[in-house]
Amino acid sequence: MKISTRAIPLMAILALSQVAHASAIAQTKGHFEDKFRQLDETLPTPNIYRSAAGEPGEHYWQQKVDYDIDVHLDEKAKKISAKQTIHYKNNSPHTLKYLWLQLDQNIFKMDSIAERSTTFENKLQSNPVANPAKISLNQLRRQQFMDDNELGFIIEKVTDRHHKPLNITIVDTLMRVDLNEPLKPGKETQLNLAFAFNIVEEDAVGARSGYEHFDKDGNDIFLLAQWFPRLAAYTDYEAWTNKAFLGSGEFTLEFGDYNVEITVPADHIVAATGALENPQEVLSQSQQQRLVQAETASRPVFIVSKEEAVANEKTATNETKTWHFKAKNVRDFAWASSRKFMWDAKGYQQGGSEQPLVMAMSFYPKEGGELWKKYSTEAIIHTMEVYSRFSFDYPYPTAQSVNGPVGGMEYPMITFNGPRTTLQKDATRTYSLAEKRFLIGVVIHEIGHIYFPMIVNSDERQWTWMDEGLNSFLDGVAGREWDPTIPWGVEPRDIAAYMKSENQSPIMTQSDSVLHLGPNAYTKPAAALNILREVILGRELFDFAFKEYALRWKYKRPTPADFFRTMEEASGVDLDWFWRGWFYSTDHVDISLDKVYQLRLDTKDPDIDFNRLREFEQSKPVSLFVMRNQEEGRELWVDKNKDIRDFYDDHDQFTVTNEERNEYQEFLSELKPWERRTLERAIKEDKNYYVLAFSNLGGLVMPILLELTYQDGTKESRYIPAEIWRRNAKTVNKLIITDKDKLLASVTIDPRWETADVDIENNHYPRRIIESRLELYKKKAREGKVYRDIMQDVKSKLKPLDENEDKP
Repeated sequence: MKISTRAIPLMAILALSQVAHASAIAQTKGHFEDKFRQLDETLPTPNIYRSAAGEPGEHYWQQKVDYDIDVHLDEKAKKISAKQTIHYKNNSPHTLKYLWLQLDQNIFKMDSIAERSTTFENKLQSNPVANPAKISLNQLRRQQFMDDNELGFIIEKVTDRHHKPLNITIVDTLMRVDLNEPLKPGKETQLNLAFAFNIVEEDAVGARSGYEHFDKDGNDIFLLAQWFPRLAAYTDYEAWTNKAFLGSGEFTLEFGDYNVEITVPADHIVAATGALENPQEVLSQSQQQRLVQAETASRPVFIVSKEEAVANEKTATNETKTWHFKAKNVRDFAWASSRKFMWDAKGYQQGGSEQPLVMAMSFYPKEGGELWKKYSTEAIIHTMEVYSRFSFDYPYPTAQSVNGPVGGMEYPMITFNGPRTTLQKDATRTYSLAEKRFLIGVVIHEIGHIYFPMIVNSDERQWTWMDEGLNSFLDGVAGREWDPTIPWGVEPRDIAAYMKSENQSPIMTQSDSVLHLGPNAYTKPAAALNILREVILGRELFDFAFKEYALRWKYKRPTPADFFRTMEEASGVDLDWFWRGWFYSTDHVDISLDKVYQLRLDTKDPDIDFNRLREFEQSKPVSLFVMRNQEEGRELWVDKNKDIRDFYDDHDQFTVTNEERNEYQEFLSELKPWERRTLERAIKEDKNYYVLAFSNLGGLVMPILLELTYQDGTKESRYIPAEIWRRNAKTVNKLIITDKDKLLASVTIDPRWETADVDIENNHYPRRIIESRLELYKKKAREGKVYRDIMQDVKSKLKPLDENEDKP
């Protein structure tokens, strides 16, 4: 209802003028910022390759790269040697004179950009006695390993299909191969390479792959990834994506078919991207039968049991076996090998025509124990069940979880995951609640990556959030459907503290330049999508649009613009303000409810309205001066001299005159019938009018979620869309009308913490008392031990080293 100032009593006019004045002040600073400005000026212009709807355009293209690889693992030397043939199909409209390949192992060279650009992050002090600088044993171990080993790729030769040498130029983690003949659009070429490298010890170096050595039994687990020269992507939006590998920015790759033969010690078990082509040559008859049995089992079946794995640990051999894997339409290939592996499997009967049966499989040493036996393979299947609802059926024949030194990493059909059990003195193995949650969470997360970005092939080198953020959002959905008590880190409340911090960068920052990768690339975009789904769009619109994005870009390479445009186009909601605030800025959410004004509609009848004004004036506190005079019994002058009182001593400013009554009657006579009915109804209903004054302290515009609590104890939720901020992103006022018997007692913004508001205390009106805690402590003597009592400490006896104690 539109309310004119004529119909509002004086107290309300004064209150509203104060609100308007505050808004006017905010607008006269000359710093107006349109938070709802369209993203067209920021996003790439749509073209024939990528449409304005966020779909692949009519001339969308991407390259195809197939690999034939023959690789040998030298367990004793911890070395890989291989030969590979690369078949490259140029589907672009451009003629290529050279190709760029990624040599990710070169990141471990001492002269790599990554190594030379590392910084010393520990604090430096001017007093080395009291405050020495620190370096960890882990840092020293890494330094020593890299000093002692020659790392990086050894490229032995590169030839064309006719075995003619090709000129190569190595630039840090990249290699340019100059073609003998230009590669025209639609044509194919072939490269032949021979290469080798020393495998890094993952625990020493800290890498995405490598080996782990077990001192007690002398065996190793090998996790091989980024292990062969891979074609850099050639795209419509950037041409060659030939940015050096610095560690954080992961991979931008092309889809293709792989034919890989892996030669390892004969007692090793191998897990790899793709389907095993020769089980009869590498598995026993009983193992092959168990694999078939696992296809329809209700619980995982051991293909290689604990007993068999433990026996293998004692049978190191010089003999070898070759495991043959094929994979179609994948963007990468990874594998793992060890004689320590147990192997369990369970068929996931998902139906559909593309891949009705998926074999979920886990590979882990005895150190994985009951933790892995119970949860790894089951978590794989749970992930596929949930992710397929939001995207598409899992399209590959296997989904694998492998335990090793890498805490969590993903590749097509195979993931590396870290948690294990602990061997106790009574020879049992136990695990903590944290380790259980870690395993379930990391398996869901890494298997989820097979969907994003292994199939929806985003550019990880540039935009980490497109795979980590989207996947963290979905692993939060899957995780909370597994056990909502596990802290999944995707709730808006999980990101509030980070969003208020000063040292941060926008989500739309290149991967290697992000200041805090965890909250920026994982938690913040996941929380943003959670808000988009639960608060802004609702589940129905969000789920439809997100699934549309996944289907559009399955086996294709989307950019952020494609995601933003698809979500808007498919949901039918303008979200430019949301992308701009959450992804392009470091603003945070902090909406404050500053004041609540209660207004009552005038009746226009002077006998009623002036009496209300009198009551309001009389409700003000009596001044302290007047109150004390009354207490002292001081008689007023006008009371002592009643003979000279006049009209104004018996009437106040709210006395009604007949002139005003006549004006009221004239006002009623001039009303049109509908105006008379409207006024009479409003007076009869006598509703409550409240003006809520909000300020946006964080800069990030968001919907305002209100919980109204009434004096009768009932509560009501109201949703104010973000568009309320479109004309003034700093302060806004909102009129709330309630029934006569619904008097407000309090108002709360975002009562369930759904919007990542960083300060929940200014969300309450009236303000509430803040609960906290106070802990008693006693100051410790010699805190920090700056001064050593050498005279006393020298008396201590040297304790003998426990020979049974595990050595690092």
